[in-house]
Amino acid sequence: MGEMRSNFDNVNGDKLKIVAKIKLDYVEGRLSLEEARALLKEKVGSLKPYEIALIEQETKEYDQDVCKKEDIQSMMDLFSEIMEDSKLSELPENHPIKCYYRENDAIREVLKQVEDLVQYPVIKNQWYEIYDKLAQYRLHLSRKQMQLYSILEKKGFNRPSEVMWTLDDYIRDEITDTRKLLDEGKEDEFIAFQPTLIEDILDLMSKEENILYPTSLTMISPKEFEDMKSGDREIGFCLIDVDGAKKEKTAEEKAPESQGDFAKDLALLLSKHGYQADTNKVFDVAMGKLTLDQINLVYKHLPIDLAYVDENEIVKFYSDTKHRVFPRSKNVIGRDVKNCHPKSSVHVVEEIINKFRSGEESFTEFWINKPEKFIYICYVAVRDDAGNFKGVLEMMQDCTHIRSLQDSRTLLTWESENEYKKEESEKEESEKEELKKDLEKNLEKENNMEITKETKLAKLIEAYPWLKEELPKINEKFHLINTPLAKVMLPIATIELMAERGEMTVDKLIEAIKAKIEERK
Repeated sequence: MGEMRSNFDNVNGDKLKIVAKIKLDYVEGRLSLEEARALLKEKVGSLKPYEIALIEQETKEYDQDVCKKEDIQSMMDLFSEIMEDSKLSELPENHPIKCYYRENDAIREVLKQVEDLVQYPVIKNQWYEIYDKLAQYRLHLSRKQMQLYSILEKKGFNRPSEVMWTLDDYIRDEITDTRKLLDEGKEDEFIAFQPTLIEDILDLMSKEENILYPTSLTMISPKEFEDMKSGDREIGFCLIDVDGAKKEKTAEEKAPESQGDFAKDLALLLSKHGYQADTNKVFDVAMGKLTLDQINLVYKHLPIDLAYVDENEIVKFYSDTKHRVFPRSKNVIGRDVKNCHPKSSVHVVEEIINKFRSGEESFTEFWINKPEKFIYICYVAVRDDAGNFKGVLEMMQDCTHIRSLQDSRTLLTWESENEYKKEESEKEESEKEELKKDLEKNLEKENNMEITKETKLAKLIEAYPWLKEELPKINEKFHLINTPLAKVMLPIATIELMAERGEMTVDKLIEAIKAKIEERK
């Protein structure tokens, strides 16, 4: 402990003993969170990030097996009201600590994608794209373990790093194991685990940013940080660019056809076969002559979306149009086409390919007919001159405007694109207004209901929709109720589970909810 204290000026040992005693009483259940917070405010006043690290270091007993992820957020909740702001002074973009923050921001964006995607039917390739990014988080964790922890331990900061190392590995394994659920087709289990994974990663980031990184900046010298850079670059970085760093290849970068520019990809392919082509070289196509640039432009400006799946059922190409009917990602290139569709429709995909491959069929079509939109989709078997099956061509088009045409037009008329956009905007505003009215109707349906520990959160929200906004005010841990993940949580969460997650007693939670209801009345 003394070795670590030597890195700081004017350490108040008595203050740390008081904090450690209050923390122990809280952890062992002798004090509630509210009581512990009140005592800390009264007897301590404020804590610097490194003082919390010193307290953790002072805790001699450490059992790796009982180190749970919940401990992170529990401690952050305990100290949140007295912890001094850990805002960093301006650091260069490539400073080792700044890189950790940048990586956390990048991962937060990925987690937002998870929150959005979880509300839709599972399409494996969409999730694989996300989990390819999450897999890079191991680089962030490895750099901490091999670089940052190493220096801190030399300065006597070993217990907090040991605890966090355990948590690092825990989350790394969670990401791996969760992806396995997707691989194994256990989609319900996979989706159900997403809220847990998000919270665990965010909890770890919270301790990093509030304690680890500010403490590191205090303990580690500028020269030591400079010396760290070469090792950091050798290990690599998670989802950020750093000058001179070894770059982790994403799944799309590993796929040779996934560069996103058809002309460049085709040029690369031709060069492999002895054609040193540039984008301006003219090629004989089926009918006519085109440069690679022209080929690319034609695909970009087609009024329909195209996608090609080869005879091995691998997605090889899709057209990059501005009006794309359904979103696509470059990450689908090089992957099994079955993973591009929800599980419920995979059997249809397989039947189309099988019938095309056997020669039994060569064409099929579908359409989606909604009041506001008409989508036409067709599939064509691709065969060579000898009749050999070479894959499937998908063509897709929004035919809403075409269906609206009547009579004949034989004279040239220029219609403003802005008018069309205006109509679309007005339609969106109308839909929003209808949604608003529906919400207002729901608010009018509020009714009194008995609230017990078995009360389902879904029933509670149904009776009092405005509680979705109020629950995070009762306990900040309830913030996920206002994300798309609520769709997963609501049907299974009870008052008892909520209280457990919020580290509240059931009675206190019910009391707080009833108070909000009374306020509303």
